[in-house]
Amino acid sequence: MITISIMLATIIQALDGTIANVALPHMQGSLSASTDQITWVLTSFIVAAAIATPLNGWLVDRFGLKKVFLVSVAGFTIASVLCGLAGSLAQIVGARVLQGVFGAALVPLSQSVLLDINPREKHGSAMAVWGMGVMIGPILGPTLGGWLTDSYNWRWVFFINVPIGAIAFYGIWRYIRPTAPTRRVSFDAFGFITLSLAIGALQMLLDRGEQNDWFASPETWIEAVLLALSLSYFIAHTALRPAGQSFLDYRLLKNPNYVTGLFLIFTVGMVLFATRALMPTMLQGLMGYPAALAGLVTAPSGLGTMLAMLVVGRVTGKIDFRILLGAGFAITAFSLWQMAQYTIVMSQADIVWPGVIQGIGLGLVFVPLSAATFATLSPQMRAEGTALYSLIRNIGSSIGITLVQTLLVRNSATMHAELAAKVNIANPALMDPAGGYSLASIANAAGAALVDSEITRQASMIAYTNDYWLMMILTAAVIPALLLIRPPKAQASPAPVDHAALD
Repeated sequence: MITISIMLATIIQALDGTIANVALPHMQGSLSASTDQITWVLTSFIVAAAIATPLNGWLVDRFGLKKVFLVSVAGFTIASVLCGLAGSLAQIVGARVLQGVFGAALVPLSQSVLLDINPREKHGSAMAVWGMGVMIGPILGPTLGGWLTDSYNWRWVFFINVPIGAIAFYGIWRYIRPTAPTRRVSFDAFGFITLSLAIGALQMLLDRGEQNDWFASPETWIEAVLLALSLSYFIAHTALRPAGQSFLDYRLLKNPNYVTGLFLIFTVGMVLFATRALMPTMLQGLMGYPAALAGLVTAPSGLGTMLAMLVVGRVTGKIDFRILLGAGFAITAFSLWQMAQYTIVMSQADIVWPGVIQGIGLGLVFVPLSAATFATLSPQMRAEGTALYSLIRNIGSSIGITLVQTLLVRNSATMHAELAAKVNIANPALMDPAGGYSLASIANAAGAALVDSEITRQASMIAYTNDYWLMMILTAAVIPALLLIRPPKAQASPAPVDHAALD
């Protein structure tokens, strides 16, 4: 019952990262907002969640896990109602900020609880359940959001959280045992402020950089300077304060498995979310797929991930972490190589199977990586450790999406210029068999427009495949880092925390 309750809380938070994307055009008309303004519905949630995530460790230390969990679920559910009732852009942005603040704790706390209530030999199975909850967001979010928007209206994208949140709240209240706050860590206000400024500036820079033409905009320069200064102050401040008095417990970074896990989950975040961001635009923009069909051909990827997680959850602990991780990263790299062979003319099977293979690879990575990262971390540091783990994964996804979208735009323009330079009036491909100019000839306006349109399509396809090549190289490049992971020493498993005991 504890597992069901906390996973419901995880699912609604993971869903809300992507479910609102497809409803933006409907919100724009309903709230009388411009295209530039309506994107704040997404940006406000991302930035607020990123800033609030590092607070989890201190909050649990100060108030206890159960209280923080209950307040987070209740606050997130109420904020969802406010989003659905919003009558203006300012109201929905404010409600999304509240959603991000309260929802930031749900994913890391669910991971922490699952590690607590299971002995070490069952951590693989626990992380499989947790991974399915986390992965369901990017998989089902756009499809569910589109169905709710089309069948009802965009407000149900947020109202759907209410019954799920209510069930999760009851389950957490009923089945998780209250734990006394330890109050080992004093609140480091300066550390929190500088870290929050750095994270907020980074998220704003990544989210709005392409829209602002990067450093051609004063806004981007302000965000970059703020990021550099606040991060520098935070690092110096943390390094000079003793452990237990700084906002981030730097003893976490002395654990080799944990640090390697952060590096690897950063890469997983980049590859997973970047690929998810590329596929719908490629299918709908280049190949003319309707939104529903695009969702159907990409959904099997999520099924592959879930099946792999179920299998690997049972063998984690019986097979070396590094073997499972190496196989997962290799399979993911192979699937990205297949995607790099995409052309404009291909069947639906050519799209489905590489996606399934990628899903299997990511499923093989996600579960043992979570287990390996926390295998040598003390239970007292799990709340803060899981918060930082989630934060790094989210930052990786933000950087990955921004990177591939920026390269897509620039490579499309570059390849268009290169292809257009090879088209001239003497090109035999533009002549018909009779020796005259065909419809596609650039000698007439209609022909020139037709050729330019095809050049644009081909240039965009090349840009997409270049992005997949990059993701493949990044995935393969992290495989040697697996040598840094050390399996935990054989020892008796610590007794699981008895969250199920009732007062």
